Amino acid sequence: MTERRWFGLNAGASNWLWLGVAVMALDQWTKWLIVDRFEEFQQLVLLPVLEIMRLHNTGAAFSFLSNASGWQRWVFVGLGVAVSAGILVWLRRLPTKGQGMLAAGLSLIVGGALGNVIDRVLHGHVIDFIRVHWNEHYFPAFNVADSAITIGAALIVLDNLLELDRLRAKKKSSPASSGG
Repeated sequence: MTERRWFGLNAGASNWLWLGVAVMALDQWTKWLIVDRFEEFQQLVLLPVLEIMRLHNTGAAFSFLSNASGWQRWVFVGLGVAVSAGILVWLRRLPTKGQGMLAAGLSLIVGGALGNVIDRVLHGHVIDFIRVHWNEHYFPAFNVADSAITIGAALIVLDNLLELDRLRAKKKSSPASSGG
């Protein structure tokens, strides 16, 4: 039996980490473009329901704690790093194959979390720029990192639902459940 290394392509589902790195790179590149081309609150309407607007969020999701005195910056940095570390351990413990949807979801979440951590460390806030709305009803602004976290969470939920279906089907087809 070959011992798995902690890092490397044979380290559990760590071979999915390229996805997290790609998310971080895309997130930071899009934020760089926004900072380079837009002043804060400057906007570009793309569609009647979609616009690009540079916004700074010192809080968490939906601007939670954005009006706090500044302590939240380091709490959210620590939380993002801790959650990412936990997910990296989880990825390491997954089998190399057979859990692709779960591994992809976890990698998307790590990439998104660390993309926003980079913003908090460098700028003291997260740069959001995608605004979706219907008439005067606005969804909170978000960015590529937030999108990756949301898609990653959806993949994890979907993976769990599919696994539940597989377990139910297996239970129905087993001889012990056929009665007797």
